[in-house]
Amino acid sequence: MPNSIKLLLTRRFRPFFFTQLLGAFNDNLYKNGLTIFIAFQAVNVSQQASNTLVNIAAGLFILPFFLFSAIGGLLADKYEKSMLIRRIKLLEIAIMLLGAWAFVIKSPELLVAILFLMGTQSALFGPVKYSLLPQVLESEELVGGNAMIEFGTFLAILLGLIVSVFIIGLGTGVMAITVVFIACVGYWVSRGIPPLAAMAPELEINFNIPRQTLEILRDARDNRTVFFSIMGISWFWFIGITYVTQLPNYVRYDLGADEQVYVLLLAMFSIGIGAGSFLCERLSGRIVEIGLVPIGALGLTLFGVDLYFNQNLSGDQGLLTTSEFLAQASSLRVMMDFLMLGASGGMYIVPLYALVQQRSNPKKRSRIIAANNVLNALFMVAAAGYGIFALSSGVSIPLLFLIMAIMNAAVTLFIFNLVPEFVMRLLVWLLVHTVYRVDKTNLENIPHEGPVVLVCNHVSFVDAMLLAGCIRRPIRFVMHYRVFQTPVLSYIFKAGKAIPIAGAREDRAMMEQAFDQISEALQQGEVVCIFPEGKITKTGQLEPFKPGIGQILERNPVAVVPLALRGLWGSFFSRKYGSAMTRWFPRGWFSHVELVAGDIIDGPETSPALLQQRILELRGDRL
Repeated sequence: MPNSIKLLLTRRFRPFFFTQLLGAFNDNLYKNGLTIFIAFQAVNVSQQASNTLVNIAAGLFILPFFLFSAIGGLLADKYEKSMLIRRIKLLEIAIMLLGAWAFVIKSPELLVAILFLMGTQSALFGPVKYSLLPQVLESEELVGGNAMIEFGTFLAILLGLIVSVFIIGLGTGVMAITVVFIACVGYWVSRGIPPLAAMAPELEINFNIPRQTLEILRDARDNRTVFFSIMGISWFWFIGITYVTQLPNYVRYDLGADEQVYVLLLAMFSIGIGAGSFLCERLSGRIVEIGLVPIGALGLTLFGVDLYFNQNLSGDQGLLTTSEFLAQASSLRVMMDFLMLGASGGMYIVPLYALVQQRSNPKKRSRIIAANNVLNALFMVAAAGYGIFALSSGVSIPLLFLIMAIMNAAVTLFIFNLVPEFVMRLLVWLLVHTVYRVDKTNLENIPHEGPVVLVCNHVSFVDAMLLAGCIRRPIRFVMHYRVFQTPVLSYIFKAGKAIPIAGAREDRAMMEQAFDQISEALQQGEVVCIFPEGKITKTGQLEPFKPGIGQILERNPVAVVPLALRGLWGSFFSRKYGSAMTRWFPRGWFSHVELVAGDIIDGPETSPALLQQRILELRGDRL
């Protein structure tokens, strides 16, 4: 059973998951019922009017996220979260009562207007939802928890659509009763969420919305990687809202199919999101692996482009039913495009959400997530406006999809250039999952937080990359400046904030600067890794340790964890055959490598000789 599924067995996660799922289901039940009513059932609504109403509806639902997310973030940081969630669910019941009345009187305009109130309730819930996860989950559960939330959200979209098609067929009165009933069930489930401590009870709530919005955006900018991750998330929702908003009319007017085909394609997209989310958890090895983000971004572009070249399926007589659509030659290709767009989106979005949660200041986490929601909303409203403008200018929906795919390639390349850590982690992930098969032993000995020095034997040019790919916490590597300047690898080392060092005879100033950087990193609670041999072995044997490790621990007597790499000697990146990287994969693909961690040693109690002995014991006979 996947670890993310096991979370449903825990009381700390299960009630919250189902509260979130029911809320998202009810939102989509209402929105999809409204969309189908306008696109397929409302009388005297032209294609142009349908396009306009659908895009206005999307904009009205998203606009409150831009207006009220800052207040939601303040409330989520100041107050106990389970109590706050229950009150927000009561607000949902009140709004659904109004929505029920709009369905009863069959007013498209009133149904669309009530979406603004629904968006307000969701804007208040968003910061609580994502800031709650780091409080109830362990660090190794964070990716799985986010995968479950994204899976639950898109499962709710799928179920909301399927159920809405069935219920709207029974009449708007039945829809009215259903949305109120689901809201009441959601409140009842929310009562099972256990209490969680308020992170910043001393906060003062200020209802000056523009001022508070600017403040939370400034908080988000404090951490460069977090901020650009938020920008990446926002861009994903720009793309996502474009696909989801245009899908009904794409099916109706470009594919010439009925609402059942709309359900089918949205189902493929939703299933893809769930599959991509769970695949992300499996491929990441239960760490926040942002190296998967570029893979997801590539898929969003490739399958978006393919969708443009896969059109003109509409029939000459009436709307295609599901069976008639499936009989078309290119229908499976359309379905696969939507499935893979969803899977790419899941792989793209889950690590970004987990990264924002993991690296945000805990006392400001809800407000930073609120800033994420503000920017998400801004991009979504822009997407709705862009959709209205493009379609009214004569751009077809397939051409709009092509434009979005090309824009995605440009935007993601821009973000990855600003934050090279994403590409660095991708290269590390590819190394660990294609060239080598790595077994990890006792890595739980590495503390989850606080300063620690890792000490490891040095066998090859990719030792640092292997450690970075296997250890959950970000690591500041100390390495000889010549290795640091190695072509290609230098890009990775710089992105990972490695610390170049030189011997006293080579460059004393660089050496002293390196020791200052190491000390500063440890004082900030970071993980520092050093290869005390000072060079890559030429014999496969452990070289004598340099005195630098002793100087580091004398200046900062923190915990030390010895590590040993086994099985790298003789590999492509080692010096067994002379110069490294001259014999192409002498051990073949997926060669077996081991990383073993020893017990923690207190800094004052160790010495270079003791560390060398421990690593020699950990390495054993396997070089």
